[in-house]
Amino acid sequence: MLLSKAPYQLLIAITLFFVSGVLAIVLQEPLLLLMPFAWVLFPFVFNYTIYKTENIFWLLILTIPLSTELNITPSLGIDFPDELLLMLLTAIAIFKFLHEPKWFPATLKKQPLFLVLLLMMVWTLISACYAENTLVSFKFFLARVWYIIPFVILPQILLNSQTRITKMAMLLLIPMLLVVLQTLVRHATFDFSFVDIKKTMHPFFRNHVNYSSMLVCLLGVGAAVYFLTPSENKNKKWILLAIVIGIIGLLLSYSRGAWLALLVGVLFAWVIIKRQLKIVFLLLMLIVFSGTIWLVTDKHYIRFAPDHDHTVFHTNFSQHMAATVALKDVSNAERFYRWVAGFRMVADRPITGFGPNNFYGSYQHYTINLFKTWVSNNPEHSTVHNYFLLTLIEQGIPGLLLFCVLYFGMLFKVQYLYIRLQHRFYRVVVLTVGIVLAMMGIVNFMSDMVETDKIGSLFWLCLGLVFVLDEKLQEERNSIA
Repeated sequence: MLLSKAPYQLLIAITLFFVSGVLAIVLQEPLLLLMPFAWVLFPFVFNYTIYKTENIFWLLILTIPLSTELNITPSLGIDFPDELLLMLLTAIAIFKFLHEPKWFPATLKKQPLFLVLLLMMVWTLISACYAENTLVSFKFFLARVWYIIPFVILPQILLNSQTRITKMAMLLLIPMLLVVLQTLVRHATFDFSFVDIKKTMHPFFRNHVNYSSMLVCLLGVGAAVYFLTPSENKNKKWILLAIVIGIIGLLLSYSRGAWLALLVGVLFAWVIIKRQLKIVFLLLMLIVFSGTIWLVTDKHYIRFAPDHDHTVFHTNFSQHMAATVALKDVSNAERFYRWVAGFRMVADRPITGFGPNNFYGSYQHYTINLFKTWVSNNPEHSTVHNYFLLTLIEQGIPGLLLFCVLYFGMLFKVQYLYIRLQHRFYRVVVLTVGIVLAMMGIVNFMSDMVETDKIGSLFWLCLGLVFVLDEKLQEERNSIA
């Protein structure tokens, strides 16, 4: 009866029993014999604490804006405490899925984008096998696993109502508002100096780019909360005040990429409402392909080589902007230096790439001195400053294609859902998801933040919400039928 009822559970139990016994003998560690008993007791412990699992998820959401980077060793760091919570939730979910496979959201099996995600993970693993440094590549793969399970899979179970989606938004916005307030207060002591902005956001953010990138995305969420709050609600004026503070914080972050992302987010809302995404996408692809072909033909990219002695970092923001327009800003000049190296790397390994997390250890051999700047020694060990190019370098053409199918597939899914959803709340939510994704596209074209705890968390959470909202659409259709 047991065998016919749950053969997979019996098989797992027998395998675990023998594996623990062998390991206990080989390693001479009797405590390993307790593994089968832990496996048997886990369902009871899990069922007893299932409501606390939801609380861990809410704590995770709350800590995303407040987490900090901790270096355990010179080569190993962790985002604390959100990454620990990600690992904990991932472990709980995996054990639960193994004990009770029906707990896995069945709706995900019908999602084409989820299949794309699985193919991405498979290719990441294949690319890791060909990496220069396989250890850091496999660390990359594991880190992506404990981001995807809590932010893509668990929301199908935990974000199944308007109340919970609203709660999630507030748990992101309130701590971010506190970070912005403390940043503004500390920045005021430096007379809101451009050069001193980096001193005001520690320990919550590494630099003003990370800070402004998350802030601009959450401004979109804040606008959605304001729009959905009834006019008679007394808290609406406080929500508006918080948005104003956020905009001030964004302006004083002096981040050109985040400012551009805000503009793109507003334009993208118009594109979705007017159902013009296909035209915009085709135009974008035309610009990217024609621009790339022009740059590589007759080595036109050489025209953008900077003057080593005139690419400087300005302490005055107006001079900084003027240098940007004149292509003499050191940050953009350094981007060209690494982008040229990156494309040369792609030409060398176009299929498997150099392996996830392997750009820094490999790119110096592909640089061209003509593009070198005075910050090219790269003491921060930063990467190529373009997530799309980084994916192409580290995971080859298949890796980039899979990521682009996922990313642009999410955007087209947003338009599809916005057109067809009837409930006002969910239409606003899906439009907000699209706006945030569009802003992330701009941010990650100038940086590479999908693997960071701040922007990465929001990116994978957006994918999880796309699946949640697709299920809401199915519920609406079933109710009509």
